[in-house]
Parts: sequence; structure tokens; C-alpha cells
Amino acid sequence: MPTPAKGPRLGGGAAHERLMLANLSAALFEHKRITTTVTKAKRLKPYAERLVTFAKRGDLASRRRVLGLISNKGIVHELFTDIAQAVENRDGGYTRITKIGNRKGDNAPMAVIELVLEPVSAKQAVVAEATQAAANAAPVAEEAPAEEAPVAEEASATEAPAADEAAADEAPAADAEAPAAEEKDAK
Repeated sequence: MPTPAKGPRLGGGAAHERLMLANLSAALFEHKRITTTVTKAKRLKPYAERLVTFAKRGDLASRRRVLGLISNKGIVHELFTDIAQAVENRDGGYTRITKIGNRKGDNAPMAVIELVLEPVSAKQAVVAEATQAAANAAPVAEEAPAEEAPVAEEASATEAPAADEAAADEAPAADAEAPAAEEKDAK
């Protein structure tokens, strides 16, 4: 984990800050959203997102690394199974901080930090699908033009008579419907 920034350490030493961030992240993963001060939320955000990134990897080394920071095995299991699966398509931004005003007792600015478990927006999913489809089609298109040219000519030759037959089948049906429509108008 990154070393704490120089300067004030959230009211204690470096060890106290590490323990506080570990406990805050455990509470965040357990409850999916917590209310804390804005300063603590801002310090917690990169810490928690890094743990989620480890969970997305899912290997044993990552699990042991997270277990070294969060001692509750149940919370680590939930992080690696439920939360990691919910954010597998998201490239980052696993948490959201929303300011909610000041605390009544000491007027400290408060915020809600929550996990973003909603799927990535539909537009981004469509764009990702399109780019993947284009990437898959590009190698096929490079090899296919030499082979597909005769097939395309044969297909157009077989489709033209079929289209003429379909048009011929529809024409008598349209003629039969026209007198019936005229009779209804006459009544």
C-alpha cells in the first residue's frame, strides 16, 4: 500500500492511519456505503479502490495481500466474490463520494462514500462491444475479399430470380385486394 502522505495523519500517527483506513474499508465493503468526514472519505477512496483492484485479479497472492490489511475473512470473501463480480466490467471509479453537509455536534463536513455497483452505462457497453466486433472483423476482412468475390457474384445471381418471383407473387394479391377495397368504399 502507498505510504501515508506527509503532514497531518487524521489525528494520529502513521500506524493509526493505516488501521483506520483498513477499518473504514472493511466497513465500506460490508455495508456498501458509510458516512464519515470528507477528509477521511478522500483518504479512503484510493485505498479502497486499490483493494477492489486486487479483488478483481482474484488470485491467491492478491487474496493474501488483502487479508494482510483486512483481518475479517468474511468481508474479504464478499469483496472477492460479490463486489469483484459486480465491478468486473468497470475500469476504475469503484467508489463515489457525496457531500451531505456538516455534522451537528462539531460542524465537521460530512460525506457518504459508497461502492458503485451499477453496471457501466449502456452507451459505454455498446461502444465497447462495437470496438470489439470491429477488431474481430478486421482480420477476417483482410483474408476474405479474395475468397468472397465469387461467392458474392453467385449469391446475387441466385437472389435476382427469387426477388422477381416474390414480386410476381405479391402483384396478384395486390390486384385481388384492390376490388375488395373499392367495394367497401361503395357501400
